[in-house]
Amino acid sequence: MSGTAGDGPAPVRVLLVDDDALLRAGVQVVLEAAGMQVVGTAGDGLAVVRQVELTDPDVVLMDVRMPGVDGVEATRRVVAAGARARVLVLTTFQHDDYVWGALQAGASGFLLKRSSPERLVDAVRTVATGEALLDPAVTRDLVARFVTSGARDGGAAHADRDPTAVARVAALTAREQEVLALVAEGLSNAELAGRLVIAESTAKTHVKRILAKVGARDRAQAVVLAFRSGLAGR
Repeated sequence: MSGTAGDGPAPVRVLLVDDDALLRAGVQVVLEAAGMQVVGTAGDGLAVVRQVELTDPDVVLMDVRMPGVDGVEATRRVVAAGARARVLVLTTFQHDDYVWGALQAGASGFLLKRSSPERLVDAVRTVATGEALLDPAVTRDLVARFVTSGARDGGAAHADRDPTAVARVAALTAREQEVLALVAEGLSNAELAGRLVIAESTAKTHVKRILAKVGARDRAQAVVLAFRSGLAGR
């Protein structure tokens, strides 16, 4: 996303997808005030893939709960189409089953709609750079619900562990598995460093090595792997 000489970096290009027209307008004002370019908007997930083809956004800011084609299916279609755009999911509810589905579909992050404008802008920028953005409140809720489900079902939540995911996690060292489990709780590199009493640069190196070993493109996909393998929620 670099511009021509002397022009500085090109603005982050964003496609807004939400069935609430007022929310779309408000978010557009926030993003454009931060120097980003809203290249298109959509009120449902049906036309998202075509919109992505036409506008070539860096980030698709996607509502998950929409009539017709919801954000989970729309995310799946964008990823399946091979688009370079990253999907950042917006959810109203901390307890939202759609979030897990969106991550499995290939979303690079999620954020609560009640987040501050500054947090939203930072999230879009983070995802645009190729990193993942996992709202700690939502991530920790996913873990808590996963554990509760396993206890209620007598451990059945882990009965359908993905053998491939199990094998990929098993290839990690004990320390790397510990780090991955904490990533699945939504900890940032700084929080990882504090929890493990290591330098933040060391935590970042651990995460990068883990992503490379398990073949995950970002932290969001690493979280999916942690859940599918049974590492998260032990």
